[in-house]
Amino acid sequence: MAVNIFSEDNFTESVLNSEKPVLVDFWASWCMPCRMLAPVVEELSDEHPEIVFGKVNVDECPELAMRYNISSIPALLLFRGGEPVDRTVGVQPKEALELFIK
Repeated sequence: MAVNIFSEDNFTESVLNSEKPVLVDFWASWCMPCRMLAPVVEELSDEHPEIVFGKVNVDECPELAMRYNISSIPALLLFRGGEPVDRTVGVQPKEALELFIK
């Protein structure tokens, strides 16, 4: 599975209207912890086809970051049924993220 790129243009369709749970990684290219987390998210996307994985660049989509009160990155939001049900901030080990997405 690939990690999708979410923006204002596709967020409603891809995240809010998804029948599957969606993990959204709010990140920025200049954020070193975001870069450290990216391979873990990609690995999880390969191992969990039952979940949609995607990224929102907070510099390119500040309105989405504001809508979901993203004040620190990396921030992961888990959506189920179009609603954010959980969040985690900062770099997390893969084992912790496995528990987060369950």
